[in-house]
Amino acid sequence: MDIDTPDIRRSGRDLLSLALIDSRNCSLHRFSAFEASLDIPPTPELDPPLWLLGHLGWFQEYWVARNIERHLGPYADARRPRLASIEPGADLWYDPAQTPRAGRWRASLPPPDTVRAYLVETLEATLDLLNHAEETDKGLYFFRLALFYEDMQGETLACMAHTLGLSVPALQWPQPIAERSPIGFGAMRWQLGCDDGPGFVFDHEMGRHEVRVPEFEIDAQPVNWAQYAEFIEDGGYDEASWWSAEGWAWLQATGRRAPRHVEQVRHRVLARRGADLVQLAAQTPAMHVSWHEAQAWCRWAGRRLPSEAEWELAACTAASRGFRWGDVWEWTSSRFEPYGDAPPGAATEALQIPRDGSHRVLRGGSFATRWRLKHPRQRGFQRPERDDTFCGFRTCAL
Repeated sequence: MDIDTPDIRRSGRDLLSLALIDSRNCSLHRFSAFEASLDIPPTPELDPPLWLLGHLGWFQEYWVARNIERHLGPYADARRPRLASIEPGADLWYDPAQTPRAGRWRASLPPPDTVRAYLVETLEATLDLLNHAEETDKGLYFFRLALFYEDMQGETLACMAHTLGLSVPALQWPQPIAERSPIGFGAMRWQLGCDDGPGFVFDHEMGRHEVRVPEFEIDAQPVNWAQYAEFIEDGGYDEASWWSAEGWAWLQATGRRAPRHVEQVRHRVLARRGADLVQLAAQTPAMHVSWHEAQAWCRWAGRRLPSEAEWELAACTAASRGFRWGDVWEWTSSRFEPYGDAPPGAATEALQIPRDGSHRVLRGGSFATRWRLKHPRQRGFQRPERDDTFCGFRTCAL
């Protein structure tokens, strides 16, 4: 089995060990974008890169080596006291509950070499414990969780570097996608979400249940820059009627005239990619689009965002009909809420998963997402105003 495939959710100790090493190497590689200067001005929507690097070691240690109930897997009590860290200051520095984001920018963190040494020690401890773990879904649960969390934060490091205008090592930006006709589906019932195993399942994917999906037509690929630029050139950012009240307020507060990082639209789209200003191919998926912008484009175009049930159904069944996903995270119309009334498990606490409906569901994954995270039932989430992540959208007919 390949270590960079969604099948890693069901992998045993040997492949999981290799994947954990691979994920740590990716994190360190992406952190290298910040090596030239860690003197970064506080940015409210971001964590300090050095904090995030140390936090990866802390997360792994906290939920694996220090977790006295790790053998219980998803049934572990996330609030039980932990064993002591190998680094006395780790909790004070890296525990999100103890240091809110604003405080992380003011924290006196150890130097990079010390942080890297901490990452080496915590990974060695994790791998040693993994070697003796029970080879069951319960026994491997927290090791798998640590892997996927680090993969997620590896993408966060890439987003942070791009937001700060830094080149991201070895990052392959999206390529043009040939347009294909929208795909139609008849009315049907769909099993949304995942069962409780076999393999690893995130808390927010659990609660498989049947939903009725009316007849719909969905784009075969995300909206591209040629399509999005028409909205901008037609005055879409000046016309309040295309925007929700919340979206228009966000637009006025930010002063946006185009999606984030776009410098020019007329005649051609120029945008910043890392440290460079480049011309974007017209058929490349539009990116760094907030949910508010996606909604406004849909109203202007006479389209709508898909529900997450529509998106999942298409992703699971229509690959042979040309449905392409995984180039950009894709907004849906759905609010991010748990499926049903199942109580939160350990992963909800570990990943700080919101349960209040304040976020919108993202589906798919981006060019910076590891393939092992790209599962058609994987649910991402983000606040509707966020546009620093690698997000785009596709649409459905009204």
